[in-house]
Amino acid sequence: MPLVPSVPAVIRPATPDDAAGCAFVHHTSWVETYSGLLPADHWESDTLERRTATWQRWLDDGMAVTVAESGGQVVGIAFGGAGRGVGGHEPVRGRELWLLYVLAAHHGTGAGQALLDAVLPPGTPAQLWVAEDNPRARRFYERNGFVPDGARFVDDGLAEVRHVR
Repeated sequence: MPLVPSVPAVIRPATPDDAAGCAFVHHTSWVETYSGLLPADHWESDTLERRTATWQRWLDDGMAVTVAESGGQVVGIAFGGAGRGVGGHEPVRGRELWLLYVLAAHHGTGAGQALLDAVLPPGTPAQLWVAEDNPRARRFYERNGFVPDGARFVDDGLAEVRHVR
């Protein structure tokens, strides 16, 4: 089990200067979480360089992203918005958590909870999609009142299920 950092995370809005840090968290979290779930050729196009360019574009365009920073480094990212139809499923809530990732070394520090609360305050009716084979994330969302509603789709070999509250 990784050591839990002793520096608490600061939760703040991302700026364009955070693009590389956001990309690093996004890419590294995917590698940590999905390496065994995605086909090997996925990683040929899903590179840190591509994610950095995407994050730079998103932040330059004003996307409202929240980051967790610890020791001067971005260690977690989250954003949400209007509920979306995904995988042929119409949205069932007006709000959606679109993305929340925290580096594995910072799991258990409260950074993920702080990010979720900043993007979707407790009790806010919302939906989210989570990898079916990601029990840690699913337990986290269930502790926060989200329950699976039976909607499921597969994208690039990765099965996702919708949770709602």
